[in-house]
Amino acid sequence: MGKTAARQPVPARRADAERNIAAILEAGTRLLSADPSASVADIAKAAGVGRVTLYGHFPSREALVDAVLDHTVGVADAALEDPSLDTAPAPEAMVRLLQSSWEILDRHRRLFVAADRVMATERIREHHDRPLRRVERLIARGQRDGDFRTDLPLPWLVTTFFSIIHSAAQEREAGRLAPEDVELVLVTTMLSLLTSGERSGRSRDGGHG
Repeated sequence: MGKTAARQPVPARRADAERNIAAILEAGTRLLSADPSASVADIAKAAGVGRVTLYGHFPSREALVDAVLDHTVGVADAALEDPSLDTAPAPEAMVRLLQSSWEILDRHRRLFVAADRVMATERIREHHDRPLRRVERLIARGQRDGDFRTDLPLPWLVTTFFSIIHSAAQEREAGRLAPEDVELVLVTTMLSLLTSGERSGRSRDGGHG
């Protein structure tokens, strides 16, 4: 009985840990999206925890930024759920996806600056596997329907989407791309890439549109 009583506080400690982690991730998202140089101490203070507690969950700044990025991408992925992306003509759906993706990314572009400073590009890309599967499905459908080019590998076109939208965030942050121009630049760049080159037989035969 003594052993059972000793173990009873464990669920409470676990619940406290989960609350602390949630608070740290929320504070990290908010602060790093405002200032990529936000310190671990600043994030701990904003989360209402001590630095020892924060480091108990995230042993380094890199681990913290990694977790914050994963959390933010997960929230963004849920926000991007749109059934019409699977039914609208592929070019129209791509425009919608670019617009909604940029709206979210622009709010958090400084978080990606922070990630670029401490994380490998491949690791950042791994965090985007879920939302990029949506991009892959859309481009593949556009290729089948004859709307998008088929002479370049699908994985390369997906990578290009990822690279272009994140380069736009970097250019916007550096002041080389005006805020009011970003959306048009993204749409024009991506659609010009996807709709040039060879199409499927369906498009050439006039079977689509």
